[in-house]
Amino acid sequence: MSTRLTTFSKLLIVLVVMVVLFFLFQKFLPKFSGNSSDSTTSEQKIEHKTNDNASHTTTISHSSSRKAFSYTPTKPKNGKLKGVVELGASGFNSFIVNIDRNKNWELKKAEWGNSLVYDNMASAADIRGGLKKYITNILDYGVNGRDIHFVVSSGAMKVNSTKKIIQELKNMNYVVNTVTPEQEARYALKSVLPTRYKATAFVVDIGSGNTKISWVQNDGSIKGLETYGAKYYKNNVNAKTAYQDVYNKAKLIPGKRTDVCFMIGGVPFKLAKKVRNGKERYTVLKTPKEYKVEGAKMEAGINIYKAIKDATGCDQYVFDWDANFTIGFLLDLK
Repeated sequence: MSTRLTTFSKLLIVLVVMVVLFFLFQKFLPKFSGNSSDSTTSEQKIEHKTNDNASHTTTISHSSSRKAFSYTPTKPKNGKLKGVVELGASGFNSFIVNIDRNKNWELKKAEWGNSLVYDNMASAADIRGGLKKYITNILDYGVNGRDIHFVVSSGAMKVNSTKKIIQELKNMNYVVNTVTPEQEARYALKSVLPTRYKATAFVVDIGSGNTKISWVQNDGSIKGLETYGAKYYKNNVNAKTAYQDVYNKAKLIPGKRTDVCFMIGGVPFKLAKKVRNGKERYTVLKTPKEYKVEGAKMEAGINIYKAIKDATGCDQYVFDWDANFTIGFLLDLK
């Protein structure tokens, strides 16, 4: 009897082998494909409720370096429009906010980084003209003149041209509010930190002139600290010195307050802009090492960001597109 296989037998064996291989791939391939890359992203829809019992659904992108963040602030009821203009170290920011009696607030209009207010104000007439135009835009939106406030950031107080602008505002019968770095830190926290995160998070405001770090202490008071800003290099401060000072200050944050860091400021704004999903209010930042440095200011800001991350071990940094320390100033008014 011949032991040689017929053509039909050979085909039958090949078919059996192919069927076995098919089932093996079906069983094991999904496991490998699910972990094929650290950069794999997915989307998750999360439904949650706020204090007004309204249901909201947020679509959140997940990646290896960015943890999901979901929160919807309570909208104000029967609120009042108020305006605030920030004189910052690099220019003007203005905000029109609807605030109710419970301090719930909603940003209605914002102008960020209007450096022309500084660049084109050589004389007193230039300053008056620029300020009148700025104020008129706020009045036209419906804000009462008595509800427009001017706040000078602690970093701007170090800029010589700020003094001329303050004087012209006073000549126009406006009250100009100056704040210390510690006050600015507390106002930033009032603006950006949701109540539910008071026991687990801290706030960082990276400005050009200085950086403010704040958190809520066990007794309910707000602790604020100042360190170098994102333009420290203009004062001949090297990166290592700035990093160490930021690191030392951030190290003082209680460990229980380092689950989440809420960030605002110029450099965080640029970092968030690179990864923002549509018009979301809250954007989770990538890690410092994942950003490509673009210019000296961003390099300095990322150095500050890295020092905070290294000191606290916090791995979730959330940028709030609506918040600003001057809104915290409004919230603090009686």
